[in-house]
Amino acid sequence: MEFAPIIEKVAFNLMKYSATVLPDNAIKAIKTAYEKEKSTTGKAQLGAIIRNFESGAEKSTPMCQDTGIHIYYVEIGADCPIDDLGKFREAFTNASKKTTTEVPMRPNAVDPFGSNSGDNTGRYIPWINWEIVSGDKIKITAFPKGGGSENMSTVKMLKPGVGLKGVMKEVVDWMISAGGQPCPPTIVGVAIGGGADIAIKIAKKQLMRPIGEPHPQKEVAEMEQKLLKAINNSGIGPMGLGGNITSLAVHMDYAMRHPASLPLGIAVQCWAARQSAAEISADGKVKYLHHDIKD
Repeated sequence: MEFAPIIEKVAFNLMKYSATVLPDNAIKAIKTAYEKEKSTTGKAQLGAIIRNFESGAEKSTPMCQDTGIHIYYVEIGADCPIDDLGKFREAFTNASKKTTTEVPMRPNAVDPFGSNSGDNTGRYIPWINWEIVSGDKIKITAFPKGGGSENMSTVKMLKPGVGLKGVMKEVVDWMISAGGQPCPPTIVGVAIGGGADIAIKIAKKQLMRPIGEPHPQKEVAEMEQKLLKAINNSGIGPMGLGGNITSLAVHMDYAMRHPASLPLGIAVQCWAARQSAAEISADGKVKYLHHDIKD
């Protein structure tokens, strides 16, 4: 069975909806933040954010002028009967070009040695994270990442002796220094271990967890809550204008590390927690996971 045409259609739908309609868990988190925010100014900012994403969904227009750089996460089942895998990259590229024109999405793919490609594609972009998993399905997640919050993402190579307390201090200090630049309230992805590249990849993947879903390991979940409380106690508030809600959630994970190093990845997401996912079964049927999309 040829999956590439299905991939292209699904990727287009996912990227379109990720830019225009927030997932339900993000909507709930922001509206809950609005109720909990004590600052009048902070509450006003959250109110404006809510009106903004509601208008985007109603009019099928991007909820933010920065529609991000195009990223896809693709999980391919080892038993999926694929005969056209080589055409998948072309399918994702075509989907990005089409969403740029039809949504429309701002062209955000810039050649460091040249100019803007004009269609959100180019060398390595859209970026595709490939993973082989068990089963016979294909799961695709569109994850357009905005520049303001991405600028506040970082990797730090800590000395193992600082321990978990040192990790927490580094995360909190970093988010305080970020202030209003990542357009808070944020979602903060944190990962320790692995290597420099592994830590930031794991941290970024945490941004796709349902907002506020705790890590299954108790010690990690407790650390998530401590970090969230500390960041919110900073007083930075919505859009950096003061308040008690600076972050909606901290999502953390880890990998085994080398005895000589303690890599720390911090991936930051703005309030526009855009993503949309779908599963494609072995017979080509599509199930959308975040949005009610009609093909």
